[in-house]
Amino acid sequence: MASLPFNVHLSEHPCIRAKLSQLRAKSASARDVKSLIHEISIILSCEALAKETTAVDGPQDETPLGFQFTTTTLQPSTTCIVPILRSGLGMVEAVQTVLPDPVPVHHIGLYRDVGGPVEYYNNLESFESEPSASSLAILVDPVIATGGTCAAAIQMLRVANAKRIIVLSVIAAEEGLQRAAAEWPEVTEIWVAGVDKELTQSGMLKPGLGDIGDRLFSSVGKQKAADKAKGHN
Repeated sequence: MASLPFNVHLSEHPCIRAKLSQLRAKSASARDVKSLIHEISIILSCEALAKETTAVDGPQDETPLGFQFTTTTLQPSTTCIVPILRSGLGMVEAVQTVLPDPVPVHHIGLYRDVGGPVEYYNNLESFESEPSASSLAILVDPVIATGGTCAAAIQMLRVANAKRIIVLSVIAAEEGLQRAAAEWPEVTEIWVAGVDKELTQSGMLKPGLGDIGDRLFSSVGKQKAADKAKGHN
């Protein structure tokens, strides 16, 4: 494997490797795919947040037995989750589970076209009102292929004045990671569960996971629909 950029972190967790192998299988049902994406994302979130956040003392509280104790909170305190539609939705619940408190969820809609990523939805809120040192956006996208969509999403967060970005991805291509990691590298860290070396001519990872959005939502992919319309098996 080629040397990864300095701001890319590849998980070495044995459970992630085993679950990623299960996720690759064509026989995995939509329910299996959803569960595996969720489970991988929980482990990956734990690894990323352990490095990219800090536990600090919070206010005093009281146990059921009446003893006082100092609570623990997380810094940065102003955090949001940003899924890239639609497959990114499969990772949101896992990140919410790991974070100690509820955080806003903003959505980015992008699709890949011949001329590059096309934006069709954006409900990002400006980070200008947040404290300058504590605005963290957790961008979730299960698959980074060419890296164009991820890079475009990072740029959108930059325009919205995010101060720091963590990208969480289940699988990525080496060249896609190179491209995404070069987008605002001074404040962006990418955490990925697995890396594939090659892309097909159509820009899919090899061996990859297939179209993870289609697999998550039991929908028919564009190529499959086109073949069906032509009467192909």
